[in-house]
Amino acid sequence: MHMSENGKRLLSEWEGTELKLYQDAVGLPTIGVGHLLTRGELTSGKIVIRGVPVRYQNGLALQQALDLLGQDLESFETVVTESVVAQLKQNQFDAIVSFVFNTGVSAFKGSTLLKVLNQNQLDQTPVQLRRWVYAGGRVIPGLANRREKEIALWLA
Repeated sequence: MHMSENGKRLLSEWEGTELKLYQDAVGLPTIGVGHLLTRGELTSGKIVIRGVPVRYQNGLALQQALDLLGQDLESFETVVTESVVAQLKQNQFDAIVSFVFNTGVSAFKGSTLLKVLNQNQLDQTPVQLRRWVYAGGRVIPGLANRREKEIALWLA
């Protein structure tokens, strides 16, 4: 399964699209739609997008950022597809891919959310998503807002 165009549009809105290099909320070098630069990308000054090395020093074109998002999403889609045994509707899949994109693969694979999904307790998904709003021991309003948007997508 792949994230729908609607899911990608919503994810882009929630993540934001920055065509120039910036530091994310925890200070990591990021560009495009939440693409964390790897050590190799930082060293070379290039990101390989769909097989083409692209210099990012002066920023990316919007289409390059969107192509990079599509490329990045492939690994998160695979993780969700391979980890979740429950049959998900498209909007549910999109919501979970967005969550994994935001929280990371390791967090997802060790989460109660995944256990709930795999026990086919799909009605418990919103409860589990609402647990993921903390950073540094406190509720982060941006995370709380994002989780509510993911829940709305899940329930759509």
